[in-house]
Amino acid sequence: MTRPEERDFDVVVVGGGLAGLAATHRLAVRGHRIALVEKRDRLGGSSAMSGGWFALSGTDAQRRAGVEDSAELFLADMARTGGGFADPLLLEALVERQASALEAIDSADAWAEELKVSAGMTVPRAHLVRIGTLLAHLEAGAVAAGATIFRGAGAEELIVDEGRVTGIRSTETTLSASAGVILTTGGFSRSRELLELFVPDQAAAMPYGGVGNTGDGLRMAWMLGAGIADIGHVSGTYGQHAETTDDEHELLTANYLGAILVNTRGERFADESASYKILGAEVLGQPGRTAFQVFDSVVRGRSRPGVPLSDMERIEELGHMVTAPTIPALGRALGMPPGALERTVSHYNEAVARGDDPLGRTGLVNGVGTLVPVESGPFYAYAAVTAMTSTFGGLRVAPDTSVLRVDGTRVRGLHAAGEVVGGFHGASYMTGTALTKALVFGFEAAEAVVRADARGPGPS
Repeated sequence: MTRPEERDFDVVVVGGGLAGLAATHRLAVRGHRIALVEKRDRLGGSSAMSGGWFALSGTDAQRRAGVEDSAELFLADMARTGGGFADPLLLEALVERQASALEAIDSADAWAEELKVSAGMTVPRAHLVRIGTLLAHLEAGAVAAGATIFRGAGAEELIVDEGRVTGIRSTETTLSASAGVILTTGGFSRSRELLELFVPDQAAAMPYGGVGNTGDGLRMAWMLGAGIADIGHVSGTYGQHAETTDDEHELLTANYLGAILVNTRGERFADESASYKILGAEVLGQPGRTAFQVFDSVVRGRSRPGVPLSDMERIEELGHMVTAPTIPALGRALGMPPGALERTVSHYNEAVARGDDPLGRTGLVNGVGTLVPVESGPFYAYAAVTAMTSTFGGLRVAPDTSVLRVDGTRVRGLHAAGEVVGGFHGASYMTGTALTKALVFGFEAAEAVVRADARGPGPS
């Protein structure tokens, strides 16, 4: 394990996920003395475990596909998805600065040429990016430009001198940062203590996300009076198998392709087109905290091999898909009460034909897409649970990434980006916005911390 020595830098970045690597890369290539501190032995955090979807508007991929999107529609979709709770200034900044994300992905040659509509979107806006390629590109560029990266070394305390954050301290060392510190430590999906404190009704969700996501940055900034945003809205994500490992991104949303969701009694219980965050909360209230995605051969044919959220081939390879020639046989294979699944599917198919679903489903995802009946055998089922893949509430920040205290004043010398930050998502979550905000505001934090240092002390 590499231990950092006591050293002086211009900026110290704490956390080596996408936001941290973006900030480190930007600072290093511009000639600053930069240290990236990561408590795990490898970089990437939750970003490396993600499916790689980025929410972006007005892109070349959209134009090639004939998708009409705009910054205004992107902003409106995020605001609506967040239930009006997201900070409009942060949303506006995200949309205005998304060009930096496009440039970075272009530079890394990381586009995967997949575009789709997903949770929270009214038009296809989810762009698939080879996330490993992007992360490796940022790391390699930062190292080549002189960045110092410490692995296996966490931060335990922020150093404050005359009201300004000037470095970090751990049991092993002290790293000084003349311009300031950037927190990119991720969320708290792996902290049962913080989940029970902030969202006790979600604490039973399957722990997931970056193994190091235990709320370190949140705790350190909180000690300095930092405010928090969106914490009470944190919710798990529905769609992950209970046996998913940290090395396998196994998340299926067949419901966005036409599947229905049923509980262990064979009953539908929610509008399947809703955000997988909303569905996550619903599933936690079902028997066994499990729901089956039930679908037919038509939906099975919509699988996208190798594409996260839509790869049914991989689910079958893992042995997590149940198949049967008829709906009654599928119900028996799942251990449901006799006739229950058959009645549910029959009622659903009648509702599709009438165009009047009692649970309010009008489309495949977010009301977009034509519903299809579950009627063409063979039939399939995927058992999935709610996983705490990310915690989209966190520190309150200004649009320039400055961390704000509970009274709205700035914590001088302290910036934050990525999952440790709240205010972007509000009550729910649009697919791809987490990675987009991490990349965009990782870059912004790098520039902002230097701008703030150049301005001098100023007021808190």
